[in-house]
Amino acid sequence: MAALGFKTVNEMVGRVDRLDARDAVDHWKAEGVDLSKLLYAAPAQGAKGLWNMDRQDHGLGKALDNTLIADAAPALEEGKPVLLEYAIKNINRTAGAMLSGEVAKRYGHAGLPEDTIAIKFRGQAGQSFGAFTARGVSLELTGDGNDYVGKGLSGGRVVVRQPPEASRDPTRNIIVGNTVLYGAIAGEAYFQGVAGERFAVRNSGAVTVVEGVGDHGCEYMTGGVVVVLGDTGRNFAAGMSGGVAYVYDPKGRFADLCNKAMVDLEAIEPAGTVTREDEPFRPSQRSLSVDNNGMGDVLRFDAERLRILIERHQLYTGSARAREILDNWGETLGSFVKVMPKDYRRALVEMAAERQAAAAVAAE
Repeated sequence: MAALGFKTVNEMVGRVDRLDARDAVDHWKAEGVDLSKLLYAAPAQGAKGLWNMDRQDHGLGKALDNTLIADAAPALEEGKPVLLEYAIKNINRTAGAMLSGEVAKRYGHAGLPEDTIAIKFRGQAGQSFGAFTARGVSLELTGDGNDYVGKGLSGGRVVVRQPPEASRDPTRNIIVGNTVLYGAIAGEAYFQGVAGERFAVRNSGAVTVVEGVGDHGCEYMTGGVVVVLGDTGRNFAAGMSGGVAYVYDPKGRFADLCNKAMVDLEAIEPAGTVTREDEPFRPSQRSLSVDNNGMGDVLRFDAERLRILIERHQLYTGSARAREILDNWGETLGSFVKVMPKDYRRALVEMAAERQAAAAVAAE
């Protein structure tokens, strides 16, 4: 910097006249490349200069989360449970994100006990409703959500359900937009309706139930559990390297819509059947946990895990589709298809073998 005559980085902004491009221009690969537009020296705009000298007002002072944080003070400061209710509009974006940030500041990723901060919304939420929802925060939306619902979900619970007075069929109604649960790492989400495209893209740990998805569901998914109680679009599971999905497929159409480059499609074993580890199922194992300490269970007890998730979906959303499936479980279970990444299965089998070997050595 000093050799070029600059004292600060800001002084260097826009000074393309100081760039020496001769070595690059003279290279045979650059023959015929015109860099004049790229290296154009833009004139300064009055007193504004060539670098960022103004601070933008993003309107965070007017965000709904400021009210949420204030009203949730007893929970944030003393751990006392609170139940809050608000109307919401599509201008309210990332509702709950700043609140979860406050939880993280005080309690880290461990967060708060379940439902310490329970919030019910009614209306149409803007983009990224429930983004980064922390443990202990539960958000229930009666209405509709835009794109990116539950983005980066971090241990909390997000529920979107249709109004009780609505007469529409949830399995044919879009209730949340595209790229829902993008990059989620933990927590639960239940959607009483259909999600748009790229549902659960890059999900790495959340568990979720939805009543239909658009194209590219579970794209690049690396962990967690997804249950689809309805139709899917094309290219399901493209790049899916981890986690597991269960798709309700009574019409037998799903195989043609799934990208099987990295996954296998399997039938669901009947309840209580152990197929890969010689150990009976115990009620204490009825857990939603899918972290690395419990991933061996992904290879077992699919029927029990699937039923638990559908029961929770029905509990939180009142889903008629879930109720119908549960009431006819003996017949409907056979209509589910398990989507299992090939490399993920191999890794889990190897991990289970290593644990068994270690346990045998410890017992000697």
